Amino acid sequence: MSGESARRFPPRVVPIGAVALMAVLVTVGSLLGGAPAIPVWVEAVAAAAVAGSLLAAIRPLPFRARRGGPEDDEPGAAGGGGPPPGGRRDPRRDSWNWFAIAAGCWLAGAVVSLASPDLLSSAEALSLADLFYLAAIAALTVGFIVPVRLPREAGPWVRYVADTYVCVAALFVLGWVAEFGRLYHLSGESPAEFVPELLYPLVGTMLVCGALPFVLGAARAYRPGAWTAYLALVAFVVADIVSMVARLRGGVPSGDPGDTARVVGLLLLGLAPWASPAPDRPAPASDRPAPADDGTAPAAPDDLEAADPAEDGPPRGRMIGPGLVTAAVAAAAALFVAGHSLTGSRGLEPVVSLVAGSAVLVMLARLAGLMRENEGLRYAANAGEEHFRALAESINDVVLICDLAGVVQYVSDGAHRTYEHVPGDLLGRSVTEFVHPEDLPHVEEVYLEFLAADRAALRIACRVRAADGTWLPTESTVSRYTASRVLITTRDLSEQAALQRQVTHLTFHDGLTGLPNRAYFEERVREVVGREAGPGRVAVVFADLDGFTAVNDSAGHAAGDQVLAQAARRLRAAVQADDTVARWGGDEFAVLVENADGARTVVELAERLLRVLNGEPYRAGEREVVLSASVGIAFADSDTDTDTEADTGSDTDTEADTGSDTDTEADTGAGTGGDADGAPTDAAVSREPGPRSGPELIRNGDLAMARAKELGGGRVEVFAAHMHADVVRRLELGAELQRALAEEQFAVEFQPVVELATSRVRGVEALVRWWRGSESVPPQDFIRPAEESGLMIPLGDWVLREACRQVARWRAGSWDVGLSVNFTARQIAAPRFVESVAAALAETGLPPQALTLEVREEVLVEDVGQNVERLSALRDLGVRLAIDDFGTGYASLAYLGQLPVDVIKIDPSFVAGLGRDETLTLLTRTIVRLGHDLGLTVVAEGIERPEQLELLREMGCPRGQGFLVARPMAAGRAESLLRTNLTAAADMPPNKPGGPGGSEGPGVPVHGPALSPG
Repeated sequence: MSGESARRFPPRVVPIGAVALMAVLVTVGSLLGGAPAIPVWVEAVAAAAVAGSLLAAIRPLPFRARRGGPEDDEPGAAGGGGPPPGGRRDPRRDSWNWFAIAAGCWLAGAVVSLASPDLLSSAEALSLADLFYLAAIAALTVGFIVPVRLPREAGPWVRYVADTYVCVAALFVLGWVAEFGRLYHLSGESPAEFVPELLYPLVGTMLVCGALPFVLGAARAYRPGAWTAYLALVAFVVADIVSMVARLRGGVPSGDPGDTARVVGLLLLGLAPWASPAPDRPAPASDRPAPADDGTAPAAPDDLEAADPAEDGPPRGRMIGPGLVTAAVAAAAALFVAGHSLTGSRGLEPVVSLVAGSAVLVMLARLAGLMRENEGLRYAANAGEEHFRALAESINDVVLICDLAGVVQYVSDGAHRTYEHVPGDLLGRSVTEFVHPEDLPHVEEVYLEFLAADRAALRIACRVRAADGTWLPTESTVSRYTASRVLITTRDLSEQAALQRQVTHLTFHDGLTGLPNRAYFEERVREVVGREAGPGRVAVVFADLDGFTAVNDSAGHAAGDQVLAQAARRLRAAVQADDTVARWGGDEFAVLVENADGARTVVELAERLLRVLNGEPYRAGEREVVLSASVGIAFADSDTDTDTEADTGSDTDTEADTGSDTDTEADTGAGTGGDADGAPTDAAVSREPGPRSGPELIRNGDLAMARAKELGGGRVEVFAAHMHADVVRRLELGAELQRALAEEQFAVEFQPVVELATSRVRGVEALVRWWRGSESVPPQDFIRPAEESGLMIPLGDWVLREACRQVARWRAGSWDVGLSVNFTARQIAAPRFVESVAAALAETGLPPQALTLEVREEVLVEDVGQNVERLSALRDLGVRLAIDDFGTGYASLAYLGQLPVDVIKIDPSFVAGLGRDETLTLLTRTIVRLGHDLGLTVVAEGIERPEQLELLREMGCPRGQGFLVARPMAAGRAESLLRTNLTAAADMPPNKPGGPGGSEGPGVPVHGPALSPG
């Protein structure tokens, strides 16, 4: 049959249709024979058809049930190479095999009857055909037994034999009194001669009664087929009784009237395997029943009701006692015998008394056994009840027994211990009275589903009212106690709920300050930014305590924790109730503003936070410390009218390049600054694209805070797009710097330092330049990334060696030129700093007295111990030390007498005010006089105008550098300048001693930018 036909016709249609066709043929054969009896050949054909139907049903079944997944149950596995290990035979295959054997024996008996028809009329001995028929009945009975799991104890078998005997005896007495006794007297035969006549009815009756417990206990999925086959057995027995009665009444007729029942039995037997549901392949794991949502186990399917949990494969049935069937048959037989005795002419025959008496004795013994079992069950029930109550009273859970409507019938003392309810007051009340109204609809819904689905257990979480009116979280398990009652076990989850709340609080809150932590803040920002925009503005404000690390280092971490707790309290008191204040980490805090009236409101909040953090000293252990804060703001919306930052101090211009031109500065401020009082000023509206997610908003706020910290702290900065671009640019520059250092893209330029009185070049300052291809990268763009990436140390070593090598070569040509090199704090703090400088001098041959190290004031003041110690070690070698940008730092003048300093360089901001600002002019004059009195060499930086040069010469400043004197230049051009300058100086007559600046020796007058190569 093609696949399309197979889909159109189910497999069972063919055998059922064949059986139906066989029934039609039997009817036609009977009509054509002219007699009501059915020919023997029809029985043979029917038996052959039944055998074919059973074999067709057996073929698709697997030889053994497999333990694997559905991929193991291929249709072709049934006929293959034997059973796989670890499984057992399919009970349907065993049962239907025996049914097929029964059909084959019947077919053999029918064939023998056709070959020797005279043997059928012999009543004195069993013929060969009779033996085949008896074998068929026996095989059919075995087919009921094999799919059932047989008991291993003797008790069930004793009860089974007793029930079967009583049933057979009752039917025998009923049949003897009704018909067999009369036939016995009419036949005139002796008992020995009459017994063979009763062989078929007696054997059939015993098999019918004996097979009934196995049919009743068949697995539910196979029960229709088992009952169909059982009806076939009943039809065979009825046919034998009819044939015997007909034979004893009038001899063997021309046609046996029992043949019709036999053929009906054969047809029922052929339909037996097709009456049960089709054997399905095992369901895949994804289609198997899953646990219910309330945590209960899935209900067992009906066909698994008798399955052995220790076995794998298809379910097997179990032997079930006939129950009331035996009592009903015995009662019917007794009533019939009693009525026949009262109305009949003869009394009871001895055989009836014997059989009935033995059946009564068996029934009495059976009754005694039942009473004994009943007493044991009653004792077990009482003991179980006592154990149940003892268990219910010994546990902390509340145990209730309710009817199906939820009315309490029993409650344990746990109700008083946990909920303070008196157990007696709960009896007769519904459990729904104690369930929270919000939880009640769900509880009622799942409870009704539990009753309708016939599940084993149900787990429900709800709130239950205690005696004092409080609602306590509970978890209840509902299970069936009896057919009309349920058992409810309720556990108080108050401690678990409190522990869960505590764990949740610790997970999303900081243990030190009690504020929400970073995880909570990130989730909250993500939620606020992701929701639909409201009427207010959303922003984040980040705050960082400036100088907090020094508190930990000086007073200890316990004091630092004390400071953080105080800062958290100040912040929490300064924000509104609907704003979220969190500790971001370390000494950083974050505030989420969810519904601000405008950008100005957020800026005012940031300024208020700045004031509360800066306003009062913090208590740190036994001392008080004063800290400032850096605050950054970022807005979530796309078009943000940003106010400018609030600056609590003035912005100071810092030199962008620690090794750059002294006259090239860059203002690192991002905003317009503030007035003298630190109040913010309004700026033009800036339109910046807002962040599209919570992480971006947080990043922007953090960048704004970092920007405020870069600008010196103690100020508020509003995020602008260039801040993120600057950070990305610095990261990219860090990667490019490493490659540039490896590819030697850097170069060293030299800016001359001259004696102002004689214009003689006394030294050069080494400045690093980066040539990226043909493009020059400004120093202020790469010096800071080099510091942050740690590349400043190898870059500074390279600059030192290159500059020393070049100046050593010039000095080898009899040019008395000194070298100045800028060093940062990180370079000085690097391991083996002194050794690296000494190695560079030894490698290049430059005398130590020709090298001057330039450092900023803070390098000497911030870490007086280590930095000064290392610089003093170099000074002991002969290296000179200069303070760069003197006057802009915070070094006290007293330090000049204590620090190992040889040179001070006046900051360009002082030189720029000469002739224009009387204060700066006075300060410059004071620095020059101070240096002269302390015996220090003074160098003025940033000389750009002739009047500046004249004033410095008039003040007696010894040396200077700047664009007016000479610009930075490559080594080749610097060599040409030195050759011209020093050669001209050698040709000039010497000046008189004691000239301006105390200079001696020859000199060349300076006329404006005459020394500048450009």
